[in-house]
Amino acid sequence: MKISKGTRLTIFVVALLVIDQVIKILVKSNMTLGQSIPVFGNWFRIHFIENMGMAFGMSFGGGIGKLLLTLFRIILGTAIIFYIRALLKKPDTPTGVLYGLAAIMCGAFGNIIDSLFYGLVFSESTFTQVATMFPEGGGYAGLFFGKVVDMFYFPIIDTTFPDWMPLVGGKPFRFFDAIFNFADSCITVGAIYLLIFQWKFFSKK
Repeated sequence: MKISKGTRLTIFVVALLVIDQVIKILVKSNMTLGQSIPVFGNWFRIHFIENMGMAFGMSFGGGIGKLLLTLFRIILGTAIIFYIRALLKKPDTPTGVLYGLAAIMCGAFGNIIDSLFYGLVFSESTFTQVATMFPEGGGYAGLFFGKVVDMFYFPIIDTTFPDWMPLVGGKPFRFFDAIFNFADSCITVGAIYLLIFQWKFFSKK
């Protein structure tokens, strides 16, 4: 039985979302906030932090900013769904375009799930206490106000500036200091792939 392009795309989307959530739940339910586990020496670590919703651990405008960001993600993700459905109906749409857009959509919805539900189903993660799922008395926040779980950390260069350098001498320097999650990676990889390999398709539009 031949599997349709739409079915294959759905399987791809579900697989990415499942991978994202399995990683986050494992980290959230087994690590304390700020805990770091070396994976490959000092250049790749699982380092558990939480943020209010922006990619790569950034923040945006407190509670109101958090709500607006989540709503924006929902609108954006929904718009991409309708766009993909429209492109599926056109036989000349490159397969790469569909999968690139699907990866971006998965990244958006992966972090939406954290924002919508993690505050309801988890207790608060602290520097001394691992969070529990479905705690007695409810979770740590309401709907839309859950924190996004980040864990991938690549301190490729972790050193200090030479003492002789003015202003920054002796201060720490890290080449790539962002901590991110699988959903962030889906957005980044999907966007870069579309820009590099599928720009001709969009330039025609």
